Amino acid sequence: MTIKRAYYIKSAVDSKDFIVDELPQVVLVGKSNVGKSSFINCIANNRKLAHISGQPGKTRTVNYYKMNDDFYTVDLPGYGYARVSKKEQLVWGDMIDRFLYENANIAAIFHILDIRHPPTELDRKMGDWLKFYELPLVGIATKADKLGKTRWNPRVESIRKDMGWSQFVPIIPFSSVTGQGKDRALELMGIYLGNYHSH
Repeated sequence: MTIKRAYYIKSAVDSKDFIVDELPQVVLVGKSNVGKSSFINCIANNRKLAHISGQPGKTRTVNYYKMNDDFYTVDLPGYGYARVSKKEQLVWGDMIDRFLYENANIAAIFHILDIRHPPTELDRKMGDWLKFYELPLVGIATKADKLGKTRWNPRVESIRKDMGWSQFVPIIPFSSVTGQGKDRALELMGIYLGNYHSH
C-alpha cells in the first residue's frame, strides 16, 4: 500500500468529538515521546503532517489523519508522562477506554515501543488492556537506526517475551530516519484494512 494523500482532520478533546463514520481506523498507541508523530509523518511521506514536540506529554487529544480518503490513522494520547497530574491521567485513561470500547471501526492497533529499551510497566499494562479488546495488533519498534542491525532480532524477541505477545503478532524494527520498516508497516496496514472490509 502507498499513501498518496494524507491530511490532518481534527483533534478530539473528549468522546463526544470522536469521528463516527463508515471509514476504518488504524490506531496508534504508545508512550509519550516514543515516536508516534514521526511514524505518521514517515508513512505519509510528509514531515509536517503530525506535529513533533520536543516535550513529551504534548499529545493530550485523539488526533485523526485521513489517508488516501479511505481510512484514518488515529493517534491516541501518549501515556506515561510523569509531569501530568493523576487526575489528567485518569481522564486520558477513560477517554482511551471509551475510544476502544465504543469504536466498531478499528481495523488494527499499532503499539509503538522503543526498540532500545525493555517495555515499561505502563507498556505492559496497555498491552494487557488491548488484549481485552481482541483487536489485530502490530508492534512497531521505533528508533531502529540507533542500534546495529544484528541487535534488532534479539531486541524484537525480548519485546515479544516482555509484552506476552504470541508469534502471530508482527513486530517491525522501524526507523523514521532511514525508512526502515516503512514498507512492511504499510503492507500490514493494507492487509488489516482489507480484512476489515471483507467482514
